[in-house]
Amino acid sequence: MPPLVVQRAGLVPYETALALQADLVAARKADTISDTLVLLQHPPVITLGVKVRQSRDHVLATDAELHARGIALFEAGRGGDVTYHGPGQLVGYPILDLKPDRLDAHRYVRDLEEVLIGVCADFGLDAGRKSGLTGVWVGDEKVAAIGVRLSRWVTSHGFALNVHTDLAHFDLIVPCGIRDHGVTSLERLLGLAPPMDGVEARVIHHLCRVFDRTING
Repeated sequence: MPPLVVQRAGLVPYETALALQADLVAARKADTISDTLVLLQHPPVITLGVKVRQSRDHVLATDAELHARGIALFEAGRGGDVTYHGPGQLVGYPILDLKPDRLDAHRYVRDLEEVLIGVCADFGLDAGRKSGLTGVWVGDEKVAAIGVRLSRWVTSHGFALNVHTDLAHFDLIVPCGIRDHGVTSLERLLGLAPPMDGVEARVIHHLCRVFDRTING
């Protein structure tokens, strides 16, 4: 199986993570690094996907309100709509070369969903997909969002799993442009937040399982 390098980066500003991803994608295209998974958390930030980069309709807070709360706003360059990242949310950026046998963007998104469904199952949660929508759901509430970018079949951006996130910050946006469903977290669903390092370990396990990778070192 191809090797996977895992970077557990801790709390990283969003703009720093964008630059890191750009460097990793360039290196992966040049075949100077192996497939890489970056796991991190962000300070509070709202990000706009390419679907809404010309529109602020799904950002409900004013610039002044965001500034007062210390929440940044960025155009992300990924697919999808608007989302929120913050401490207590595990963000994963897989930098994977999908060539030669996984050249299917829709399959890639479904595979990321499968990873996160497996993680939720490890904590006793019956998570799944919702027809016509992206992400991972428990009932009518989204526990994980997905927004990806592919360049010459090398992936970037990825997923955000709410572990013990401040869910009140989602009230500042229309998450992923979906007005009629809520957002939840592992903490809310379980009554107690699992340790972040334990959640990271399950993400690594299931990503290796779904994508047939093995940890490098």
